[in-house]
Amino acid sequence: MVDYFEIGHISNTHGLKGELKVRPFTKSKKDYEKLKSILVDFNGTLKEYQIDTVRYQQDIVLLKLKEVNDIDEALKLKGKYIRIPREAAKETAENEFFIADLIGCEVYQEELIGVVDDVFTSGAADVYVVKRKGKKDLLLPTIASVVKKIDVKLRRIDVEIPRGLEDEV
Repeated sequence: MVDYFEIGHISNTHGLKGELKVRPFTKSKKDYEKLKSILVDFNGTLKEYQIDTVRYQQDIVLLKLKEVNDIDEALKLKGKYIRIPREAAKETAENEFFIADLIGCEVYQEELIGVVDDVFTSGAADVYVVKRKGKKDLLLPTIASVVKKIDVKLRRIDVEIPRGLEDEV
């Protein structure tokens, strides 16, 4: 399991006093209000910043960090990714998982089908992108009739692929 979660991307600066525009990766942008600090990824080196204020502009989070007080300092953070330690993340509900914990899980329907390579949201349900050897990626909707059991500790997902979704399974 991963120690840190990537929760956003600093897409630009906002104004002259060091505010940052952040594209959130969280389910709700309001999750930023619960944080006291963030970690900014400088090519694998994480630097901690204290959050001063959080506000919103449509689907963007406007973040003011205590250590960043002008546009020149803010420009140094543009293009960087924001992370938080696992213990700072909100608790998950039963049958709810962090995407980072699903990536790399093996997918089985009696035998190994492939490995979860990505997860994306599409309408009512998330979709698992399953990488398979010698075949096209399989897109699995995360609905109860398809995903039967997830065990992130064992890194295993058991599925039942409905007829017509994939002819080669």
